[in-house]
Amino acid sequence: MRTIFTACLIAAAVVSPALAQESAPFTGAHIEALAGYDALGVGNQDLDDASDGVMYGVSAGYDFQLGGAVAGIEGEYTDSTTKRRGNELLIVGDSARLDTDRDLYIGARLGFAVGPTTMLYAKGGYTNAKLKAEYNNGTGVLSTEGVTLDGYRLGAGVEQKFNIFGPSGFVKAEYRYSNYKNLDFGAADIDTDLDRHQALVGVGIRF
Repeated sequence: MRTIFTACLIAAAVVSPALAQESAPFTGAHIEALAGYDALGVGNQDLDDASDGVMYGVSAGYDFQLGGAVAGIEGEYTDSTTKRRGNELLIVGDSARLDTDRDLYIGARLGFAVGPTTMLYAKGGYTNAKLKAEYNNGTGVLSTEGVTLDGYRLGAGVEQKFNIFGPSGFVKAEYRYSNYKNLDFGAADIDTDLDRHQALVGVGIRF
């Protein structure tokens, strides 16, 4: 009898997490790979030679589902190939350039499960981007340095459970907007805002 009782307890311990995943499929820790489109807008500065790029990186977080509602936290590390160029910003013959570097993000998301395998969500949080900013007055480079900018990010997307790495795999599509204040080219004393638009896909697994 004791052996049977012990076996039942072990079986319950194994089955309970599986049942929890079935009743709340968007609960748990997750990790994913990200890739997508990245574009920069530099305030009212005439950096017209745009080279929109590819962003890529990784994300991890934890979600908790209660009924149809889902809440979670997440963090990201991404990089990008995006570049911007401009000429005659302050004086005749001058030029400026921006090259993107790493981007860190931490924030929260709120979602709603529209079925057992699909979730719609919105997100928001803090982002810190690193850039290489260079200004040339026409006779030589006055400022070339890595600058970091603090900003905020807002976004929305859809996540779909997908059997790619087993039953806990998923794919997602997301759009987000980021804004960074006080972009400074150093010696050029050009202060402006930087807007960032990104559209991406993610492939991940939930634990």
